[in-house]
Amino acid sequence: MSPSSVRTRLLDAATHLVRAQGYAATSVDELCAHAGVTKGAFFHHFKSKEDLAVAAAKHWAEWTSALFEQAPYHQPADPLERLLAYVDFRIMILDGRSLPEFTCLMGTMVQETFATNPAIRDACEASISGHAATLVKDIAEAKAKYAPYAEWSPGSLALHTQAVIQGGFILAKAKNDAIAAAEGMRHLRRYIELLFKCEEKE
Repeated sequence: MSPSSVRTRLLDAATHLVRAQGYAATSVDELCAHAGVTKGAFFHHFKSKEDLAVAAAKHWAEWTSALFEQAPYHQPADPLERLLAYVDFRIMILDGRSLPEFTCLMGTMVQETFATNPAIRDACEASISGHAATLVKDIAEAKAKYAPYAEWSPGSLALHTQAVIQGGFILAKAKNDAIAAAEGMRHLRRYIELLFKCEEKE
């Protein structure tokens, strides 16, 4: 097994286990067992579980960036339609997936570590804010076209979308059901339509 393969297996193991059971509940031994590598191999690549978590945050950001870059919501010509299609895509990827499969690694880790592990917190913030930033261009174009005098910024709306999505994931975990997350995102869609003074499309 090549060194790069070992590292990737550990990153994938962290992504799976932390989403399934949380950061604190995931041990180095479990990570090694899930990845099929030795503890020595773990410490060859990462100084600690925290070091792996920071790397996993970056790994997750790269993987999700590729997923969203290729998603169909970029296709509509109208910027508002692209933004609404983004929300529709977020709802669609919930369908048929278990909680660990659709919840966010960043949201899971930062809830546990924001006060105790600044490095993990900062890596999570960079990922969440970085994803929000990908929406700013479409929001700015939609605002210029449909709500040029509105007193809010494209960046603030982009971050609000992530607040709703992450909050939906928390409710889904509390209820052990994806419906809560999907309903929150549908309300987000309605809010965006109202914000741009659009007629709701049923």
